[in-house]
Amino acid sequence: MENGAKGKVCVTGGTGFIASWLIKSLLENGYSVTTTVRADPEMRRDYGFLTNLPGASEKLQIYHADLDDPNSFAPAIAGCIGVFHLATPIDMSDKEGVEVLTRRTIEGTLGILKVCLDSKTVRRVVYTSAAATMQFNHHTVDFLDESCWSDIDYINSIAPLGRSYPISKTLTEQAVLEFSQQYGLEVVTVLPTYVVGPFICPRLPDSIRVTTSLMSGNKAEYGLILKSNMVHVDDVARSHIFLFEHPNANGRYVCSSHLITIEELANLFSAKYPEFQIPSPESLKDVKGYIFSDVSSKKLLDAGFQYKYGIEEMFDGAIQSCKEKGYLHETN
Repeated sequence: MENGAKGKVCVTGGTGFIASWLIKSLLENGYSVTTTVRADPEMRRDYGFLTNLPGASEKLQIYHADLDDPNSFAPAIAGCIGVFHLATPIDMSDKEGVEVLTRRTIEGTLGILKVCLDSKTVRRVVYTSAAATMQFNHHTVDFLDESCWSDIDYINSIAPLGRSYPISKTLTEQAVLEFSQQYGLEVVTVLPTYVVGPFICPRLPDSIRVTTSLMSGNKAEYGLILKSNMVHVDDVARSHIFLFEHPNANGRYVCSSHLITIEELANLFSAKYPEFQIPSPESLKDVKGYIFSDVSSKKLLDAGFQYKYGIEEMFDGAIQSCKEKGYLHETN
């Protein structure tokens, strides 16, 4: 296949967990890729994990851009047939203020969509949303799907800290879909649950930190995995490419392959990773937290997508990467 035979696409926020894996997958799939990173005036950041990817020397270009100045994304988007928008500010301690962060996220994202519209070459945008945009409401249902939305008042009532993420993601995704309707720009949104698996980015991904908390002994996060939905990072990247290429893709798509309880995780970890001291399932029965409803990927599966990975493969990859990067240490 000749250099970038499938065309050029842009991935925003290229240093992130999903974004960096998506760049790897796009290069493997024959795309030329531009990606954006935040400005680094002092040249302290090492992007070797991206520039050393197979095919990157010929097919990857890195640009500086900032969500506070959406027009700064224009050079990276110029000439692209598609944009995968993953860049988003995250402030789990809510230092910035929920309203401020949400406004920044919405304005930055809509500004990027305007750049895509003005480019005259972008034929579809794939926006990475999150299951958090549908998981937080007071309705009891058997499962959540693309028709479900998180309730902002409900988030405020149950999550005094860390609420900026679900609130900003929910309101931004709604704004993205409204923009698509109003201006005729093709936009597809992807809603992954906890993303687990190997990672090439230097920073420990939040979703892996939370889902491996039984190994690290971080009891403060046990309540986040009482009953949770998960998906392998490679399946998430593959779903993005699938939805970009699918001629009839439209609207929202849930991306999640497995539902697992904290007791089942404890049993899995104890059996597979004896080098770690894992709490017994019995000792976890009094853990309090948020029990997530099951989610349905029926829309994505009906479109023809197939998941490739199971729970064990997710954690084998994640734990191997954590060990290699020094984030997990044996406790037995």
